[in-house]
Amino acid sequence: MRRRRRLWCSLALLGLLVGAAVAFLLPQPPTAVTKVLVAHEEDQPNDPGTLIRTDVALLQTTRIADKALKSLKSQEEAEDFMQDYSGIGLTNNVLQITVTGDSDAEAVARAQALADAFVADHVRRIQETADAEAKALLDQRDQLKDQLTQVNKAIGDGTQASGPESSADLESLYARRAELTSQITDFSQRAAEASIGTPRLVAGTQIVDAPHMVRHSLPKTAATDAGIGLFLGLFLGLAVAAVGAVVADRPVLRREIAVNLGASVIAELPHRSTGRWQRRRVRAARERLTTSLARAVRGSAEPVSLLELGCARNTSVIALDLARALAAEGPVVIVDGLPGRQLAGRRPKPGDPAVVTGKRAAAGPHQERLLGVGSVAPGTAWTDLQYLGTRTVLVARAGHGSAAWLHTVARQLADQHIPVIGVVLIDPDPRDRTDGTLWDGPHTALRGQNERPARQNDGGTSHAVQAVREGQRWPERLPMWAARVPDSDQEAR
Repeated sequence: MRRRRRLWCSLALLGLLVGAAVAFLLPQPPTAVTKVLVAHEEDQPNDPGTLIRTDVALLQTTRIADKALKSLKSQEEAEDFMQDYSGIGLTNNVLQITVTGDSDAEAVARAQALADAFVADHVRRIQETADAEAKALLDQRDQLKDQLTQVNKAIGDGTQASGPESSADLESLYARRAELTSQITDFSQRAAEASIGTPRLVAGTQIVDAPHMVRHSLPKTAATDAGIGLFLGLFLGLAVAAVGAVVADRPVLRREIAVNLGASVIAELPHRSTGRWQRRRVRAARERLTTSLARAVRGSAEPVSLLELGCARNTSVIALDLARALAAEGPVVIVDGLPGRQLAGRRPKPGDPAVVTGKRAAAGPHQERLLGVGSVAPGTAWTDLQYLGTRTVLVARAGHGSAAWLHTVARQLADQHIPVIGVVLIDPDPRDRTDGTLWDGPHTALRGQNERPARQNDGGTSHAVQAVREGQRWPERLPMWAARVPDSDQEAR
């Protein structure tokens, strides 16, 4: 993730710029806002907000939109008008309506018409509910009155009769008349209360905040949109970098790069230097690298080349430094095999070595010392690398090539019989604590050129195992070729 910081930083910066550009290129339309106090008959102190959410849903209906458009005398479709306004419940009884328009006056007029249409619809629904309830109570009261009339008639007929049975019937009729009278009174009172409660709800539903324009601050809007774009771009960049890090399989550690290329890491250089102290360290590391490479080139009877993988600019700088160091002993010619003619097309400075292309270098013998510079990136002409040098130093950027491609580079160079002296690692991971030396191949590293290879005895046992047999002290750090599985039980003992 750290090595892909350029990717996600670039996406975050892109999101920041896009967000800021949206604020200027797509400014917010004129917007008006109004607030309506909505009274409900079922209002409760512990209401979770279901009533006001119902009002918001009713606001987004074609019935309300049609009424508002009719008051505005507009020919716009209700479905299109519904896209230009929205509602939100601030509290259980306060509804905020936000409307956009082509101008400030149109936005305010739309907000006023919409608020009036909503209030009128809410009042109508309250009135209809109250009227329906009162009518139901009055109808029930009328039915009870009819029953009371029949009971009174039965009582009048019963007073003319005599006897114990007639007396009992009269008592039950009197009790029934008293019950019906009480129910009639109750229904009449409830109907009156239903009618009385309606004006309170009607008066409680009103516009409490007149429609007014919402002032937009362009710098504030740009800052908000830029912040949102920055967050989205950063999130997208981190996601892409994380997925790429898992899928790409690009070795970063020294140990992995050395194993995949089959050569030891002999030097490291940062990709770029920032700061005064870092520039000094980079300059000192470059001088040490130039001295080490110059020593290897002087001691080699065959021409040496520098092959880059993901760091053409750094390889060009290393080649120029090396050519300047070798120029004191004789003329040096750099053979430019990099794509894009990065060396051949540059403007030479006084004292710089001559730079020729690969075709000119292969034209005939030269008296000068040749220093080839090429590339092993995808698309390389592998058969042309031998004209740059029969021995090579790979200059690879950490995390640039996949493990499969590093294997391909090592295999192609082996097929061309071009031994790799070592690897110069560009932009190493500062937290990498692995060793980039291949202990099973000292002949391929600069530090092992003067060392004698391990001699094998007749049974194929290395000196390390032979030393243990003779009772000598086991080496503190064994090479990989010594730490092999014993061939027999006796050797294991």
